[in-house]
Amino acid sequence: MSTSNITVFMPSVLTLIGIPGLETVQCWIGIPFCVMYLIAMIGNSLLLIIIRSERSLHEPMYIFVGMLGVTDIALATTIMPKMLGIFWFHVPDIYFDSCLLQMWLIHTFQGIESGLLLAMAVDRYVAICYPLRHAAIVTHRLVTQIGAVVTLRAAFLVAPCLILIKFRFQFYHTTIISHCYCEHMAIVKLAASDVRVNKIYGLFVAFTVAVFDLTFITLSYAQIFSTVFHLPQKEARLKAFNTCIAHICVFLPFYLLAFFSFFTHRFGAHVPPYIHILFSSLYLLVPPFLNPLVYGAKTKQIRIHVVKMFYS
Repeated sequence: MSTSNITVFMPSVLTLIGIPGLETVQCWIGIPFCVMYLIAMIGNSLLLIIIRSERSLHEPMYIFVGMLGVTDIALATTIMPKMLGIFWFHVPDIYFDSCLLQMWLIHTFQGIESGLLLAMAVDRYVAICYPLRHAAIVTHRLVTQIGAVVTLRAAFLVAPCLILIKFRFQFYHTTIISHCYCEHMAIVKLAASDVRVNKIYGLFVAFTVAVFDLTFITLSYAQIFSTVFHLPQKEARLKAFNTCIAHICVFLPFYLLAFFSFFTHRFGAHVPPYIHILFSSLYLLVPPFLNPLVYGAKTKQIRIHVVKMFYS
């Protein structure tokens, strides 16, 4: 392959510049990001402690909430230390292999979160549409199997993205990534090679995970609402709605921010880079920050045990 003077052969170090156009105020942007991260860590840790210690919360719905909490902690921790290092301590460099590992972890945890949101929607569907059979259908063994399948699906689907970058690209136009973290398309755009295979596979993964999961979440809630509207008692309808509100408040921001980031990376040439990067960063921080607040406020059993813990 012929290369020009500006191409770099297999760089060992890449540079993350943070938020393009807002470099002078990144130190201030890091403050709310850090606050969101701390709330996410404390809130999700508190949820996990309560769910683990209270035997009355050892039900499938709460186990899924616990799995979601673990995923949120891992996802936020994957990006925030490096992001704050860029914003506050001006440490933008990252080893190429570390960048690929961060990319794989980020997209794997995103895939796990999407799968868990689908599992929680199906659990609510069974609980509301087939309440007498819920305990027999959604067993602890099934919950464990779902958790394993969701994790393996995400890990194996994302792994080829890492392999395709590592072994297909040898020359790069630049080593500077216009982003706060190592994202798949942000790395692919650096390559001085044909990137169509990587783009096509990235689209395949995105549609396999997000579109598949969101479609079945939508179908589950269509059945749930149909069943709820036919309940004879108003109190029963309100109770059924209340059990679903927390989940809806969690998955709507997750998928809205996900699709904004996805389509902006590929088709948003006219979107200012700082808008795109800010929303992409919020996409990874808002769900871990929001989930414990929503479940703590909207789930009565969890709320009661939180109050008990603070009083004791």
